[in-house]
Amino acid sequence: MVLRIVKYGDPVLEQVAQPVAEFGTPELKQLVEDMFETMYANKGIGLAAPQVALSQRLTVIDPSAGEDPEARIVLINPEIVSKQGSQIGEEGCLSIPGFREDVKRFNKVKVRAQNVDGETFETDGEELLARAMQHEIDHLNGVLFLSHLSLLKRDLIRRKIRKLAKAGEWD
Repeated sequence: MVLRIVKYGDPVLEQVAQPVAEFGTPELKQLVEDMFETMYANKGIGLAAPQVALSQRLTVIDPSAGEDPEARIVLINPEIVSKQGSQIGEEGCLSIPGFREDVKRFNKVKVRAQNVDGETFETDGEELLARAMQHEIDHLNGVLFLSHLSLLKRDLIRRKIRKLAKAGEWD
């Protein structure tokens, strides 16, 4: 089922998400599938639970955008345990549609997380995958990609969003 993505301005996007405590449940497995379906329907490569109005430390990522089933990653209660290098690349966000900006991120990251059954694992990400992992983990910490922009760019985007909201085009 495609879930509703909340947009910038919704308080859940700027709160630290709660850890997932129950694993292996049919509800958790269904939520993961619904999140992948929602992400693909919106042409994204990552989606965090707060973006579908759930304060849970859960994110799904697929840098192939649905092209390679093996590329699907589920990160529950993730934390970045190592990072190196740097890259600058364009980022957008399904919760801030229509806005894309260059963001500096680490080029390589190692993430420790749990899977839907609660098993702990580590996985490495490089380049686009590393960018997606950092972007989605930021969501779980209540941080939006706008926070990585200059004050001037951030303010400009916020003003444009306020204008869209006033016109009833930002719900």
